[in-house]
Amino acid sequence: MLTGVGGVALAGALAACGGNTGRGGGARGDLRAWFHQYGEQGAPEALTRYAGDYPDGGVRVSAFPGDYDQKVSSALVSGDGPDVFEFANGPTIDMIAAGQVADLTDLLGDARSDFTPALLDRMTHNGRVYGIPQVTDTQLLVYRKSMLAEAGVVPPRTLDELVSAARALNRGRVKGLFLGNSGGADVLGGVLLWSSGHDYLTPDHRPGFVDEEVAVGLRAMRGLFTSGDLLLGAPQDWSDPGAFIAGQTAMQWTGLWALPAIRAALGDDFGVRPFPAIGPNGGTSVPFGAYGAAVNAGGDVERAKKFVQWLWVKRTDLQLDWAQGYGLHVPARRSLVPQATKLATGVYNEAADLVNSVGRPQTPLLWTPRSATAYRDALDRVIRGGADPMAELREVASVVEKELERFPR
Repeated sequence: MLTGVGGVALAGALAACGGNTGRGGGARGDLRAWFHQYGEQGAPEALTRYAGDYPDGGVRVSAFPGDYDQKVSSALVSGDGPDVFEFANGPTIDMIAAGQVADLTDLLGDARSDFTPALLDRMTHNGRVYGIPQVTDTQLLVYRKSMLAEAGVVPPRTLDELVSAARALNRGRVKGLFLGNSGGADVLGGVLLWSSGHDYLTPDHRPGFVDEEVAVGLRAMRGLFTSGDLLLGAPQDWSDPGAFIAGQTAMQWTGLWALPAIRAALGDDFGVRPFPAIGPNGGTSVPFGAYGAAVNAGGDVERAKKFVQWLWVKRTDLQLDWAQGYGLHVPARRSLVPQATKLATGVYNEAADLVNSVGRPQTPLLWTPRSATAYRDALDRVIRGGADPMAELREVASVVEKELERFPR
């Protein structure tokens, strides 16, 4: 899943591939390549197959459930990290500043202009590229066409319309809207800024969210949370379409990856929308992100870089297979999008188009984990606890300003 930082996997119980993560197996030792545990059928096996096809051989793939990002971060600090690893939206600014990841700029060559620019920019610092995007995912709003038609509701274009639609679609056992069990506090951070005409950071790297227009959106979210119109306490959270498929909610915030399961269950009885506009200066928006392939600067750097270049730059056939063979994702390379047949028509095409039409990178590179935690906790206090939005936003800004001081321009 894509979360406030994210990923693309639905929850799954697949065993990790390649449980032995120790070096060895060859004269120079196998390259270790780490991935988070993908839930889509066939995905773990595909990664192992790609590694097996590598002409130079000697690549051992491992996939891990649970808190994968923390596992990688700890391994890099301890000196026992993998040679190659994927990371949500590319390596963090702390990894880059600490010299933990290798510069991959020279791997791109002429292909650099083919990658979705905003996606590649998210993995770039001071003009140097530290992650190669593997695939693109986006979050979006899905709605049940028949339920909206029966209630005389049109797909919402503004936050006020979303609130009204949730009320009109609330039929007791069927709730109007599902934004996750936290009421959206842990997943809607970006769209509540962009849809109101603001952003995490300004172009000159200052907090960009302390504004009454953002507060208006947060008050509306608090109102939704207390309205009784939201589905809360679902067995699965927002990234899983189970509640929507089961008819427990008429609208749900989820992701592109969920659409095949929804289509299999509901046929054409659903549509997709971006998050609606907030206020007169806002516009619709969706977040998009990608796992990015990175190289451990303390590992077998040159061999690792060659493998990353082979898989994520040169082998466009495997990149296309990865994008649409296991779930539904948008290729990170623009030239591959027309070749992605699953995205060519209908609601899948509408969903994929949101990336280019109203999409924003999930978070900026300089939005550190501490900033992310402060903001997420503030949203929770406002949406679920009823705290004053402007006071909370100012507190977050003070944290963000201190974090930004660590990375002078």
